[in-house]
Amino acid sequence: MSARVENVGILAMEIYVPSTYVDQTELEKFDGVSKDKYTIGLGQSKMGFCSDREDINSLCMTVLKKLIEKNDIDLHDIGRLEVGTETIIDKSKSVKTFLMTLFAEAGATDIEGIDTTNACYGGTAALLNAVNWVESRSWDGRKAIVVAGDIAVYDKGPARPTGGAGAVAMLIGPDAPLYFDGIRASYMTHAYDFYKPDLASEFPYVDGKLSIKCYLSALDNCYNLFCAKMRKVDPKFQGLMSLDAMLFHSPYCKLVQKSLARVSFNDFLNASPEDREKEFPNLSRFSHSTREDSYFDRDVEKSFMVYSQKLFEEKTNPSLHIPRIVGNMYTSSLYGSLASYLVSKYPKDLIGRKFALFSYGSGLASTMFSINICKDMSDGSKLTKLLNSLNDNVVFLEKRQAVQPKDFAKIMEVRTKHYRTAPYTPSGSIDALFPGTYYLVSIDDQRRRFYERKPLEV
Repeated sequence: MSARVENVGILAMEIYVPSTYVDQTELEKFDGVSKDKYTIGLGQSKMGFCSDREDINSLCMTVLKKLIEKNDIDLHDIGRLEVGTETIIDKSKSVKTFLMTLFAEAGATDIEGIDTTNACYGGTAALLNAVNWVESRSWDGRKAIVVAGDIAVYDKGPARPTGGAGAVAMLIGPDAPLYFDGIRASYMTHAYDFYKPDLASEFPYVDGKLSIKCYLSALDNCYNLFCAKMRKVDPKFQGLMSLDAMLFHSPYCKLVQKSLARVSFNDFLNASPEDREKEFPNLSRFSHSTREDSYFDRDVEKSFMVYSQKLFEEKTNPSLHIPRIVGNMYTSSLYGSLASYLVSKYPKDLIGRKFALFSYGSGLASTMFSINICKDMSDGSKLTKLLNSLNDNVVFLEKRQAVQPKDFAKIMEVRTKHYRTAPYTPSGSIDALFPGTYYLVSIDDQRRRFYERKPLEV
């Protein structure tokens, strides 16, 4: 394709979350921790999880099939399929190769792309790869699909309630209702804040304090560079105040609220002395604070959380519905936040809006980028169709089954005990799965995995 296309972005989007969850209030009681530790301290109300019947391949197949069916996609019209995940079950064979089984009947095999891995950042890397492909001279006129998914599980202890599971699939192409303007800023460096060196275990190694510092440091660097790049395009750009929404990767919702406060702190440090007095009343005592020395300064954190409360409710809190009731979906977490914000508004109230999104993956890799919403709309538009479908996804979350913490713990024990077992036949209930869910049937003595799909409801 020789002609440059316009408004490349997200044409359609689907979310899949497993059919079972544990209530965080009940989990507090079961774990014997103080009341509100998970619900208020972490900002979580429910945590999605799956049994040994589902793995990363089945999650991604399920959400991809939803995207294909609901949008009546011609499989020969897909030229690139990118996957972002950190849930690695094979050191060589990609999740993308399993997804190609959905294209097999149509004989569609000319499809570029494989998996991208770096903690929670892989989904964003896959998305940017897909957008870049459509905008490049390599583009052949077909669309791209991005699938991001993960199963976040932790060993018994304080990190377990920050788990979750889910997947997102996005159709990428030109003339999209959610389009990228090309402004993005990245911060990449080396850190051992969260990593998974033991390939025989699902559980990560986590340095909690370092992880928070790395996340906030990456946010500082990305946000300030993003604003500098935006001002080159629009000299009137004023950071957070010029954005209609700011969305974040959500390890847990309380960290997101603190992150929005951190953005306000950056705006404060960047303001002139005169503007600080006018725009940040009663905060002048922090004029000599530095970013590096303030990551664990409780006074700075609390003061700017109070200052930014109204901004948080307006620009960020609507994005936390899915993260709050599902938990951390790793690579798909940020896009669950995007879906949550979109469905919180009427289509007419979204027209012309600009969002900033912050993506973070431990180790570390991070990017802040902007998404714009189309400037006009008529009945039956792409935006309305996208929002209607996302609303269906959110409604479906209410159909999940609550599992008692003691049963959740048993299911986790089964996953842990048989994580590398082969041959293996899963014991998890198929009846509990949503219609249309792909599930693991067996693993043979060569560690090959076989799947079936639960029939759709008639």
